[in-house]
Amino acid sequence: MLLGMLMFALNDAMAKALVADYGLGQVVVLRSLAALVLLLPFLAGGGWRMVRHVEQPRMQLARVLASTVEIITFYFAVKALPLADVMTYWLAAPIYVAAASPFLLGERLGWRRISAILVGFIGVLITLEPSSQMFTPAATVSIAGSAAFAFMMLSGRSLRGTPDRMLVLFQVVAALIGGLFFAPFDWAPIASTGHFLMLSMLGVVSMGAHMLVNRALKMADAAAVAPLQYTLLLWAVIFGWLFFGDVPRPSMIVGASLIIASGLFIFFRERQLKKRDGILPAVPE
Repeated sequence: MLLGMLMFALNDAMAKALVADYGLGQVVVLRSLAALVLLLPFLAGGGWRMVRHVEQPRMQLARVLASTVEIITFYFAVKALPLADVMTYWLAAPIYVAAASPFLLGERLGWRRISAILVGFIGVLITLEPSSQMFTPAATVSIAGSAAFAFMMLSGRSLRGTPDRMLVLFQVVAALIGGLFFAPFDWAPIASTGHFLMLSMLGVVSMGAHMLVNRALKMADAAAVAPLQYTLLLWAVIFGWLFFGDVPRPSMIVGASLIIASGLFIFFRERQLKKRDGILPAVPE
């Protein structure tokens, strides 16, 4: 999980460097093509039959639309904002999931989780630095992208029967289609071999990160590894300072701390309630 978070942060830093010189559509297309090439071997042995018999096709379509919005808004956000700021918005997604679950999944929330959700939203507001100028285009896009990411997480709860590789395949193909729509408007010649390698490696690094995270969740109980996702913010701060000269704002540090505390509380509270109701084993299997 730690290595997976490092690779996600590396992927995000590479994307931030590339969107400074290339169009969003171009980066998304080349990233998706590289990921698709890497993913195809995993579809051997019956994978294509699963494509023809997917569960809940409408939910699948809604999920891939959200995933396409998420990746395009993320690239737009990192082009305009420090990497750590963008990751702070995205790490708020579990809070949005908890807030929306009573309406979309019929789940009940107690006062503890409601309080944690409110703390998380306060963290988002502090990160925004409330003022007349707080809703800049980049900040607004960041919130929209993190909301799309939250919907992806919510829809994943309804699509547990779909293999991980199929969910990833649908996301990659949808992102490729979305990128092709924008690419003709902002395609730029690739300036160097180094840039070509970085563009190609985006999809490879991202796929590798997904595989590491999935493997970690199979090797250990989620309660042991899921909280490690917040190390992504640490890497974002380090890479942002190292490669782009970004120094974290005090408001970002305070807001991120509240968001992380809220997210961790919600996660462990949900685990506790599921164990109480017999949905999860008391100890890792």
